[in-house]
Amino acid sequence: MVLADLSSQLDKKEITSEDLIQQTLKSVDEKNSKVGAFIEVDKEYLFQMAKASDERRAKDRPLSQYDGIPIGMKDNILVLNQKSECSSKILKDFISPYDATVTDKLKKYGFIPMGRLNMDEFAMGSSTENSALLKAKNPYDLERAPGGSSGGSAAAVSANMVSVSLGSDTGGSIRQPAAFCGVVGLKPTYGTVSRYGLVAFGSSFDQIGPLANSVDDVETIWSKTVGFDQKDSTSVQHEGSNSKDKMVIGYSKSFLDQCDDVVRESIEASMKIIEKKHILKAIELPNHKYAGQVYYIVTNSEASANLARFDGIRYGRREEGDSLIETYENSRSAGFGPEVKRRILLGTFALSSGYYDAFYGRAQKARNLIKHDYENAFNDVDAILIPTTPTAPFKLGERIEDPLAMYAADLFTVGASLAGIPAMSLPSPFEGLPIGVQLQAPYFEEERLFQLGRDIEVEFKAPGPSL
Repeated sequence: MVLADLSSQLDKKEITSEDLIQQTLKSVDEKNSKVGAFIEVDKEYLFQMAKASDERRAKDRPLSQYDGIPIGMKDNILVLNQKSECSSKILKDFISPYDATVTDKLKKYGFIPMGRLNMDEFAMGSSTENSALLKAKNPYDLERAPGGSSGGSAAAVSANMVSVSLGSDTGGSIRQPAAFCGVVGLKPTYGTVSRYGLVAFGSSFDQIGPLANSVDDVETIWSKTVGFDQKDSTSVQHEGSNSKDKMVIGYSKSFLDQCDDVVRESIEASMKIIEKKHILKAIELPNHKYAGQVYYIVTNSEASANLARFDGIRYGRREEGDSLIETYENSRSAGFGPEVKRRILLGTFALSSGYYDAFYGRAQKARNLIKHDYENAFNDVDAILIPTTPTAPFKLGERIEDPLAMYAADLFTVGASLAGIPAMSLPSPFEGLPIGVQLQAPYFEEERLFQLGRDIEVEFKAPGPSL
């Protein structure tokens, strides 16, 4: 159910927040054993929050029209006095001592942070198979991956356990699972949504964003979380959007040529929908072919620095050793999973003496070239339409032993992350397994994404999974 309907029912007192929480928990109880979207749900906390919301509404003093509505939270976004483990053994039983800025903002509107949504450990992965706590599955086909790293956030919305959720996007970790699960997911302009209280993976990439079953709901949650935050040194003020009635939309034939047939045909169907109101124009992003390599060098380098704090001394589980170094080794060996270890090793190597200039330094130069490609393209077009992923959802286990094949799932999403521009995935016309179309816009132009997304959504609404 969309936020407007839930809000209306609460306003008319057709339902209470406690009723809504009860219904939501029933849905989780019925579906989560199949889907694995939620790692854990604190029922006592939820009913306390719902009771407070109902008391405010009884006095006709709701915090907003959304007061009392639950929102799913990815396991790396902090909620005061709730567990946050980043789906990792090294953070087992960690209790957050404060609210993330986005959590605090949503609470001020009366939204109720709900549960801990499954994810790839420390947001590193494209299938949620790297979760150390629970295996997540795609609601459309339980033998397939829900995408990652925000696979739990996408699957929970797709399976109608919650109407909206929050995820985090480093190189496509909102958009790719949104595409795989047939929902809408937004990566905002870098810096416009505070990262304070988001456990870091790649600090110059990470952005918190919403997932929902409609563009309107994504826009609603985005509007409640965007804004400057002095607690975040990378935070910037959103400058405002400039939507247009008729836009020039760029597309790249070379991107389409890299897709499976079923994806290409779906994206071409979305292009035909867009062409009814707007103008399509062929463009090229010449340096995008380096995006994957650049992304994995830079993010892994940042991850190796960010995760150094999880050593069993300052943070994380401790496995004792006969020396300090051995305690570090034992703690990190036992606490981190294979993919996290792989990325720490790759990042540390890229930053090491003698290799820094050859790898990290060159990657940053190439990142600037990719950023300039987007800036040049936006001189000629108002937005860009490309596939979200080159394939439909792949089967669980199909790529877990082949990291390069797994990384290829992010082929079309990492470019926007390298440039820091806003990007959104929404369902493209499909039958059977979901396909996502990705819309990208200049800095601060999220409104264009919403407008174009609604143009597509009016003509195609994804059929929900039959769980």
